[in-house]
Amino acid sequence: MAISQTDIKHLRRAVDLAKEALDKGDQPFGSVLVSGHGEVLFEDHNHVAGGDDTQHPEFNLARWAANHLTPQERAEATVYTSGEHCPMCSGAHGMVGLGRIVIASSSKQLAQWWAEFGAPESNVRPLAIQEVIRDIEVDGPVEQFYDEIKQLQRRAFDKRQAEQTV
Repeated sequence: MAISQTDIKHLRRAVDLAKEALDKGDQPFGSVLVSGHGEVLFEDHNHVAGGDDTQHPEFNLARWAANHLTPQERAEATVYTSGEHCPMCSGAHGMVGLGRIVIASSSKQLAQWWAEFGAPESNVRPLAIQEVIRDIEVDGPVEQFYDEIKQLQRRAFDKRQAEQTV
């Protein structure tokens, strides 16, 4: 499916949430859950700074959807996210039966950026969502967010580096 202006609007919010997370000391990732009727249902950003590396916004959206939406409503919903789901979040998305995913940036891009910055390789493989979930519609990455998200990731990397040298 082509990326629409509505998609851009919700991706913009997801990227703004990622910036908010970074400004609060977290990793720069944000996500928005939108109903099949276009209503924003839930939004979140990373909360891993407290030490629980499972506090990803995509996982929290899936948990919220499982507790608040019918299976049909989940299937009709769209998740907008600043960065492609990790395998844990992809699994949660698939297990609760959420619908379409629109990503501003991909796991492949993130892995390339981290390598460029000199970051150690993650111990979690950067799998595409479609490698984890069967029959899922994923649109993106969206080029207009490339530079902005790369800069957020750079800021996060620089901050981690500075903290490690203190």
